[in-house]
Amino acid sequence: MSTGTGKDLSSMRKNYYLSHLAEDNVSKDPFEQFRLWFEYAQNSNIIEPNSMILATADKKGIPNARVVLLKSFGPEGFLFYTNYESTKGKELLENPHAAIVFYWPNLERQLRMTGSVQKISKEESERYFQSRPRDSQIGTIVSEQSRPVENRQALEESFYQLKEELEGKEVPYPENWGGFRFIPDSFEFWQGRPNRLHDRIQYKIDSGNEWKILRLAP
Repeated sequence: MSTGTGKDLSSMRKNYYLSHLAEDNVSKDPFEQFRLWFEYAQNSNIIEPNSMILATADKKGIPNARVVLLKSFGPEGFLFYTNYESTKGKELLENPHAAIVFYWPNLERQLRMTGSVQKISKEESERYFQSRPRDSQIGTIVSEQSRPVENRQALEESFYQLKEELEGKEVPYPENWGGFRFIPDSFEFWQGRPNRLHDRIQYKIDSGNEWKILRLAP
């Protein structure tokens, strides 16, 4: 099938060869394995290596996905922030399950996770909000995320009006904004390999609440 630019999509392919992944060269702890991969991505001149695809579903099970930014991670989970009244905020509050994908094409790597989400405390959200650049704080208040706006001009006028009103004052924390912590119950580390025989290493929690490592067919 042509893309309209003369290129045939069916013939577009790439052979992967940069690295490999095996059961005996990964950490027994998926959070540690994530840390190793993430630090490598950070040191590889990748633009925003913390960008991740967040997939959600509403209470009817209708899926949705978008790119968000990871702000911290550790054994307790993966933290990101949003407007709680946005589409993703509402979906996560009514159906607290999600999936996350990291894709680092320069490294021929992908990471998939499934799990649940928890709304973090107001105190933790407020601490992060106060650490953000002032204009980002103001933009967060002005933006009624996911709702229709009249036009770009109206949005910018609201921003500069509020910025003027708050001149010399602390930007107040918006109650409808804050963080979610994503708590994985499965990880899948994917490394591209030649001939489409990719490496897929999965971590899943077993009945003893221990992480079990499996190799999946590509």
